[in-house]
Amino acid sequence: MGFVSSDTVANNKLYVVPNAPLWLFSVVSSKLHTVWLGAVGGRMKSDYSYSNTLVYNTLPVPDLSAQQKRDLDDHALSILRVREPYIADGKTIAWLYGPETMPAQLLEAHRDLDDYLESIYIGRPFKDDIERLEHLFKLYARMTKTAATTA
Repeated sequence: MGFVSSDTVANNKLYVVPNAPLWLFSVVSSKLHTVWLGAVGGRMKSDYSYSNTLVYNTLPVPDLSAQQKRDLDDHALSILRVREPYIADGKTIAWLYGPETMPAQLLEAHRDLDDYLESIYIGRPFKDDIERLEHLFKLYARMTKTAATTA
């Protein structure tokens, strides 16, 4: 996830959310989103195949207060600030997120984000990915039931 200029042309492998709020960067950069992607998104070989209809639009996101959005903005800025000097030095996103090369500060910024976002979802960090998915699927079932009854 990142930000692009208005002159960027999106193709079938680049999804763009025009004028996206900063807090959304935090949500889609989270472990929760990655686990959701792994469960409901497709794969090409071992690579995730992202879909706006199957992944992005179906991720259950609780109603966020103005303060929670501001806090998520802060987490997004923290991640972006850590990434900035590496990118300015020519490092790629693949390098930044490589298991052998990820800077400790970046890992810590993502862990802080995940802990905060998970506290919004259940009041504490999840125990593991199984608990994350169980919770997300319960929220998804509730979300789709509500949407069906209001349609």
